[in-house]
Amino acid sequence: MSLWTFVHVADIQVGSPRSFRFAPAWNENWRTARRQIIAINPDLLLVGGDLTRDGSIHDFELEAVKADLDELPFPYHVIPGNMDTGNKHAPDQGPFPERDDLTLNVTSEQLQRFASCFGPLQWSFVHKEVRFSGFYAALAGSGLPEERQMWKWLEGLKDLPRARRHVMIMHYALFADRLDEPNFDITGPEQYADWYFVIDHPHRDRMMDAFKAAGCDTVISGHIHCRKTDAVDGICFYKAPATCMSQWADRWDDGDASLGFTRFDVCGDEIESTFIPLERISQAGGYGPGGHPRPEARDYSIAWEK
Repeated sequence: MSLWTFVHVADIQVGSPRSFRFAPAWNENWRTARRQIIAINPDLLLVGGDLTRDGSIHDFELEAVKADLDELPFPYHVIPGNMDTGNKHAPDQGPFPERDDLTLNVTSEQLQRFASCFGPLQWSFVHKEVRFSGFYAALAGSGLPEERQMWKWLEGLKDLPRARRHVMIMHYALFADRLDEPNFDITGPEQYADWYFVIDHPHRDRMMDAFKAAGCDTVISGHIHCRKTDAVDGICFYKAPATCMSQWADRWDDGDASLGFTRFDVCGDEIESTFIPLERISQAGGYGPGGHPRPEARDYSIAWEK
């Protein structure tokens, strides 16, 4: 039985010197990862969200990343991340005054701009007897029209023809430590990061039910920027590494915040994963604030390109 390969990369966060902030190191890290992925020559590339630093604000960042991906010598499939379309729905303001959580919520306008550039927000296809599906789970709880469309699509996957394996990609992790962990408190400083990175109940249970009904056996998420693997109810959950920068390095004893991407080799019913570290990590300096700054903190006068 012949072996073939697909690659998953997430959180590349390619930015622009036209912006109020720019991290050239992140762009250089993506160029390194891109060269390494081309050398692997996979059948296809899955990009698990956060393609841009600020695509939720700047169409030109979305357009630049798409042009770059279009030049790859193999097919690619993308889902949005919060930096591309807005954050998971915040019911309350968090504890940090430098970020306005309520105005950071994902919006229909941002989603439509992403879709106009990259195509449908959710998709499913079969390649060599493996089904691949992708969606933006952070829509859960938003109340947007796109949320209703997401649930209809997700819960309709069970009616599609079955393949040998079913790989699902999402940006937010379904859970941090365990599937039945309680919801985290956005207003508590010690729980804010946990709240920010995962899907809440009851949406988490509803998604898990849909995964099982559709025969998903592999779920790959990004967003956290720290690599970790868990197995729950016969499904392998991969928390993927980032290429831009590390986070949560000390969150788990078995976590790894090294920068890189994941290679998956498929042979029959077996899928084997291999972490591929970046061959070079850029130290280039940039400018501007990190995180999710309020609009008044976005100073375009310091942009390197006007």
